[in-house]
Amino acid sequence: MELRDVALIVLAGLASAGLIVLMGPLFVRYALARPNARSSHKAPTPQGGGVAVVLGSFIALASVALLFGGAQGARFADLIPLGAAVVLLMVVGVADDIFSLAALPRLALQAIAVIAMVATLPPELRALPMVPLVVERGVEAVAVLWFVNLVNFMDGIDWITVAEVVPITAGVFVLALLGAVPQAPVLIALALLGAMLGFAPFNRPVAKLFLGDGGSLPIGLVLAWLLLQLAGNGHLAAALLLPLYYVADATITLLRRMARGERITQAHRSHFYQVATTRGLSVMDVVRRVFAANVVLAWLAVVTVLFDSTVFDVIALLLGAAEVALLLRAMARGR
Repeated sequence: MELRDVALIVLAGLASAGLIVLMGPLFVRYALARPNARSSHKAPTPQGGGVAVVLGSFIALASVALLFGGAQGARFADLIPLGAAVVLLMVVGVADDIFSLAALPRLALQAIAVIAMVATLPPELRALPMVPLVVERGVEAVAVLWFVNLVNFMDGIDWITVAEVVPITAGVFVLALLGAVPQAPVLIALALLGAMLGFAPFNRPVAKLFLGDGGSLPIGLVLAWLLLQLAGNGHLAAALLLPLYYVADATITLLRRMARGERITQAHRSHFYQVATTRGLSVMDVVRRVFAANVVLAWLAVVTVLFDSTVFDVIALLLGAAEVALLLRAMARGR
């Protein structure tokens, strides 16, 4: 790890925490999350910490670019579409936190941001080179739109998104050391890692601050972009492994609710991690298990890059799927 990398993490953490302190009165006044059918908290709690995470990441990236003159292979101009999409999702999320937007316009604006990001990916970035580029980009747009929303859905208890984002971003950094991704994704991963660490003390159970949609939506987009970088550079298995728990919990829950004929836009508490807390596990019990599972998934992702073999990819994916299945089963049973 170079001095630049350490500086990026520290600057992002300080910027995120500092912005939270400065913006705290605004969060309390305009973005107070009151308990509802989906909530795990009992008392009104301010949300909007994700705005500080996103802005803190931007500040850290800009500072490092000025201090270190950027990095070889990292062209910040190429990141403008991603940055614009992140800002749009942050604005949409903040508006939803404050005014509670209707589902259709909210989804339409999310789709605009996602399509803009996916459509401007370099044509040589191919996760599925066996299909035409337009088909691949279409599949990626749908997948990213779902991923952005599932990160939002999964942000339902204290520290769970910290337990997801930290292993994924740290995993991307380790994979970059093995040559799996170029410099730009590394810098963005480290900035998000630092900013989430700056947010973590405020979200520690029992949380004094939530991310809010203004944070979970753009963070989901950044994570999806990082995973696309991995997949597009020939490491699809690693890109599937890193977020596997979040994807499995959210997707299985959605399919089960659809099978029961429930309105999927209605607030609920049927995610596996939510069921676990209602059946006797503490928030910290759940978070520890999620974090441990994500560390194992990150290790399996590293294995796929180290050995770079279809056989090892399949074995790692099967092991990751088995681990996640065991975790979901344990959560469904509770204590």
